[in-house]
Amino acid sequence: MGIVAVLVAAAASYAWGSVWYMSMAKPWMAANGLTEETINRSNPVPYIVSMIATILVAGMMRHIMATSGTVGLMGGLMTGFGLGLFIAVPWIVTNYAFAGRPRALMIIDGTYATVGCTVMGIVLGLFSG
Repeated sequence: MGIVAVLVAAAASYAWGSVWYMSMAKPWMAANGLTEETINRSNPVPYIVSMIATILVAGMMRHIMATSGTVGLMGGLMTGFGLGLFIAVPWIVTNYAFAGRPRALMIIDGTYATVGCTVMGIVLGLFSG
């Protein structure tokens, strides 16, 4: 379960994020107070930062799974789901609460983090089994 597993898990989660945010584009923009005219989709920086961050998360998740002896589909699924829902989401919600961000944004981004971590966990679990 080395670097290949981390890269595949990151790519799978990144793909999930692409599908999620394409389907949630209008509610996400509304919750952020943005419009089609105010978003610069030609700027590659957010996409590059997102991919690097996804690789870092997948790498740490791999480390957590390896050191805890987590293997297989169900082990990966439960680890990813738990890390997403009980680590990433509370952090997002805390930041958004202090920033006064809308509940809809917490739900949209929290769902992304939970499912994205679950996808990563599944892929890493499959590589470990």
